Amino acid sequence: MTIIDLTKPIQYNPGEPKFMRVKIKHKPHRKATWLLRLLGLPRKLFPKNFIGWADDTIQQMGVHSTTHIDAPWHYGPTCEGKPAKTIDEIPLEWCYGEGMVIDMSHKEDFDPITKKDLESFVDKNKLELQAGMIVLIRTDRDKDMGTKRFFTHGTGMSAEATEWLIDKGIKVMGIDQWGWDLPLPYQIKKAKETKNDELFWEAHLVGTRKEYCHIEQLTNLAALPMTGFKVCVFPMKIVGASAAPARVVALVD
Repeated sequence: MTIIDLTKPIQYNPGEPKFMRVKIKHKPHRKATWLLRLLGLPRKLFPKNFIGWADDTIQQMGVHSTTHIDAPWHYGPTCEGKPAKTIDEIPLEWCYGEGMVIDMSHKEDFDPITKKDLESFVDKNKLELQAGMIVLIRTDRDKDMGTKRFFTHGTGMSAEATEWLIDKGIKVMGIDQWGWDLPLPYQIKKAKETKNDELFWEAHLVGTRKEYCHIEQLTNLAALPMTGFKVCVFPMKIVGASAAPARVVALVD
């Protein structure tokens, strides 16, 4: 079995929007010795080879800043007429399953992924979607990670494409670009130009009607086959949160 990492490294990227940047303070080994002295261990009793322990503090990191899985609560306070699940409430059974990659890397920037796009790919490659699968949408926009372009460019899922996957029994789906929808600045621009109040966040808002989760900012999907692998996407158990960072991996036989 081969384990393929699909997770974006958690680190400071100056190209990210300010509200999404991660800041981590790394503390060297020698910084820990003061704590031992404070707790009453004299330096003469330190082990001979003991320099101190390393430590790190995450000073800034939103739950949507890295590779993460969004909970239904992110899309709205209710789903299917009930209180929407927060990230600690989603069933862990959703987070492990047979994987499928749908290659949409041919889609141009700002050209939404449609239901017809998904149907054509599945039919052409004689694939079979099964309930409980984790479907990963490959766009190859992970090449822009760490740059300003990662936030401003890309394709994105339409509402109809998202709903089609949910209706096939897919509870968890993911994408290797900044967000699930078309790029956020583009959505805002087009909504203002057209005066259309249904353009913004259309794919996300499917989650207020039909329960599902999606993963954003995946990477390395090009290394996966279309099928024949399992996906693990267990989120951090942050009580009441709308999302959580996750170490996403594929297990390929």
